Amino acid sequence: MEEITLGGGCFWCVEAALLELEGVTSVTSGYAGGHTRDPTYRAVCSGTTGHAEVVQVQFDPAILSLRQLLTVFMQVHDPTQKDRQGPDVGSQYRSIILVEDDEQRATAESVIDAQAAHHSRPIQTELTSLETFYPAESYHQRYFEKNPQDAYCRMHAAPKQTKVRDQFADLV
Repeated sequence: MEEITLGGGCFWCVEAALLELEGVTSVTSGYAGGHTRDPTYRAVCSGTTGHAEVVQVQFDPAILSLRQLLTVFMQVHDPTQKDRQGPDVGSQYRSIILVEDDEQRATAESVIDAQAAHHSRPIQTELTSLETFYPAESYHQRYFEKNPQDAYCRMHAAPKQTKVRDQFADLV
């Protein structure tokens, strides 16, 4: 198993999309990239902790490569937006890849460079080393799965799931 931590806006939406992929064994919503110990959702939403809403993804690289996973991630959010995704504004919603080693960093750099050709604006995805991951409160885990009628998720998470199923059918 391999693990990588990704942020692309609201963690509910990224989680819902990446759980569609064959080879993903778990996705945990949480917080990373900030300076506050043991942040809470409320504190992260205030924008004062420096953390991003992220998901920590465990996957089987024999089934799904890191390159494939990162390509899907980069295409289910807008990596050209700085400190926002759709209606969510603030550094906690930034596009970020938090790597665990030099090999992951090299793969992420390669995917970011490849994705730049698909956008007319510069990629804003932050690439940094993971220091500490803090799991989010339990009610955030598999949020869309538990709350499929939630209006926010129907408007933002559901289209990401559909995009994965349609554009990456060979990976689901």
